Amino acid sequence: MPRMNTSPETPMAPSARSAPTEQGTRAIFWSLLLGGGLGLVANYAVGSSTGLAWVIANISDPLGKIWLRSLIMVVVPLVLASLCGGIVGLGDVRRLGSMGGYAMAFFLASTAASTAVGLLLVNVLKPGQALSPETRDHLMATYAADAQTMADHAGGGGLGANIFVNIVPSNPIGAMAEGNMLSVIFFAIALGAALLSLSPAKRQPLASLLESLNDAMIAIIRFVMRLAPIGVFFLLFGVTARFGLDVVRSLAWYVLVVVLGLAAHALLVLPAMARVLAGVRPWAFWRRARVVWATAFSTSSSSATLPTTMRVCEEDFGIPREVSGFVAPLGATMNMNGTALFEGVTALFLAQVFGVELNLAAQVGVVVMATISAIGVAGVPGGSIPLLMVLLSTFGIPPEGIAIILGIDRVLDMCRSSVNVVGDLAAATFVARRTTTWRDAPPS
Repeated sequence: MPRMNTSPETPMAPSARSAPTEQGTRAIFWSLLLGGGLGLVANYAVGSSTGLAWVIANISDPLGKIWLRSLIMVVVPLVLASLCGGIVGLGDVRRLGSMGGYAMAFFLASTAASTAVGLLLVNVLKPGQALSPETRDHLMATYAADAQTMADHAGGGGLGANIFVNIVPSNPIGAMAEGNMLSVIFFAIALGAALLSLSPAKRQPLASLLESLNDAMIAIIRFVMRLAPIGVFFLLFGVTARFGLDVVRSLAWYVLVVVLGLAAHALLVLPAMARVLAGVRPWAFWRRARVVWATAFSTSSSSATLPTTMRVCEEDFGIPREVSGFVAPLGATMNMNGTALFEGVTALFLAQVFGVELNLAAQVGVVVMATISAIGVAGVPGGSIPLLMVLLSTFGIPPEGIAIILGIDRVLDMCRSSVNVVGDLAAATFVARRTTTWRDAPPS
């Protein structure tokens, strides 16, 4: 598989790449505003009516989920094809080690930074002290059943060695069927490295098949993304019509801290890292990342956004396919900046609510545990909650307290998923700058 020409003399033309994306981005943002706004109006006007519940259950949720599942449908074959193809495109297995090393270094550094930002804010603003005992008891009673369900999911997982043991699949086909992305990634890297060790004549048939599979998945993605404004509208309408602003109002101080932390990391830390480490101007970085942010915000899923992330890497940033095909799938599973920040803030918030004192050493432990546990989080809506409950119990915080934030979690999930995928873009620019001749083109 020939390596892409990544010399700075022949960059992809920004204006040619961005024209169709610009129009689609506007449509997605208008759909976000319209769906969320109409949902809030519906909740305020007829929030308790059976008619609205029927519309959500039988129209908005099914249509939104059909679009979301259409994106998730291509994730496993796309990860397999793009990772294998990207590794074969490296031409030398030694480059795989350097690319992986740079990617993991960025993942860990940016995730630890995001958690530290969150803990700084929660220590300064102390949102747990603003929640009254009456509100706490009411929220726990309302979402107690949901919390128990989450506890059941958390019971068999845990942190530590299990995360790394489960990376290696005993049955790669079964891992693909179950959507176990860490295992799929491990198998894809192993298969790509094995292909790279073969002679060109022996690896060419399978490499060509994987390239064709990758192109076919991208064709499906382009079609599905044409329907993005419709899918986004129904997803946002269902969320806001169901919950409205009541739960947000009762947890306003906590929500403010989480959103402030996510915004600071996404708007300041990540663009600064992209500027310093990859030479990408902050405004240009965010302008090109808009469609990825919008897709992640509406789907609450790094995995569902992966196809869009890869397309933006290649078409809007001009990053070589062997880099985007390696870093983006890895990042969608292991680079969870927003999730780690959310876990750290939530742990300290609930510690404040229940009067659990966490000294500086314990808070450093929260940073480390949140960074590690974020690696094992499934890139799907609500995937961080089970591991968060394990983290809470580790530091003596009642895990059933998770019921307090469950009512608002879907909205916060949308926010943290957006930060996760923006972190993947920043990582891709860094790895491309360090391992290829790629240089960021000037903004159009």
